[in-house]
Amino acid sequence: MNGLWLMLPFLAVRFLLPLALGRKALRRAARFAPMQGGEKIAYAVYQAATVAIFVCLGFLTVRWDGTWISLAGGVCYVGGLGLCAAAMAAFCAPDGRGLNVNGVYRLSRHPMYMGYFVCFVGMALLARSPVLLGVVMIFQIAAHWMVLAEERWCLETFGDDYARYMKGVRRYL
Repeated sequence: MNGLWLMLPFLAVRFLLPLALGRKALRRAARFAPMQGGEKIAYAVYQAATVAIFVCLGFLTVRWDGTWISLAGGVCYVGGLGLCAAAMAAFCAPDGRGLNVNGVYRLSRHPMYMGYFVCFVGMALLARSPVLLGVVMIFQIAAHWMVLAEERWCLETFGDDYARYMKGVRRYL
């Protein structure tokens, strides 16, 4: 099957799940933290890498042949989608201040980015594409810089509450 089909469940989780949770949730899920200086470059690389993932998948074939790489790819893909869904559901239901500290956000400050990464690695393994894996690595490096921008914004917005949250919950895992 063409690799682009793998993006349909991902897009459903990313956009249809928040829509199902309400228009306010969809607007919240579509926002990025304000970027400053070099963060704007990271944002551009992040967006370009996202497009590159789509393009690469359009030229790749997914093979399920029961090998360990297929199994690992399937586990990463499904696990990443599950983590994305759990993170999106929690993200779309913040506390009264707008801070997310419940659900999977009790385990990771950025579970959505973790879910994207794991899911995309699964796609690269299922397609057996070192090129796609390289693009996913570029995506993740750029995503890390966006995470830093989000944390800066959260500290500015939520102050000591977010600083305490940072002390008690790891950035990733």
